[in-house]
Formats: sequence, C-alpha cells, structure tokens
Amino acid sequence: MSRSNKVVVPNCKAALNQMKYEIAAEFGLMSGGYSANGADTEFAGELGAVSGQSGSVHWSGLSTRQAGSVGGEITRRLVAQAEQVLNGGFQL
Repeated sequence: MSRSNKVVVPNCKAALNQMKYEIAAEFGLMSGGYSANGADTEFAGELGAVSGQSGSVHWSGLSTRQAGSVGGEITRRLVAQAEQVLNGGFQL
C-alpha cells in the first residue's frame, strides 16, 4: 500500500504548517521557546522571513509517539472545525 503526504488543497499548506508548530509548542516539543508565527528555519522560506525566531522543532529527533500525537491533534482540530462549519457555526 502506498502512502502519500500530498496536500489536497495546496493553499492550506502554510496554515497546516503553522498549526503543526503551534501544537508542537503546546505539547512542549519546541526547543528554545516558541516563535509567535510558529516557524522554524526548515520552513522559513515557505512562511516568509522569520525575525526574532526563538524556537524550533527537530522533527527527526521526535519519537513516533510524539510525532503521532501532533498529527492526531491536527486531525482532531480539523474535524472540529469541519463540524462547526457543517453545523452553521463557522468559527476559526
């Protein structure tokens, strides 16, 4: 079975990356603090110039459980947002 990390809606890539970094910070996985825009040097080109960056995530250093918990939380939040939209209470 082949797996793909293809982003279905390319315009959402920056928002998903930001959410990933925010969740990593909430879980205490950021090293050196948390930058308000949630960027690390790996994605600095994608997210624009990063001034005053104070934290980063070394994704290769995370355990499978830690990385999975970030992915799981992203899924929970996206499902909750979709439920709000479907219920007519659009709110991000």
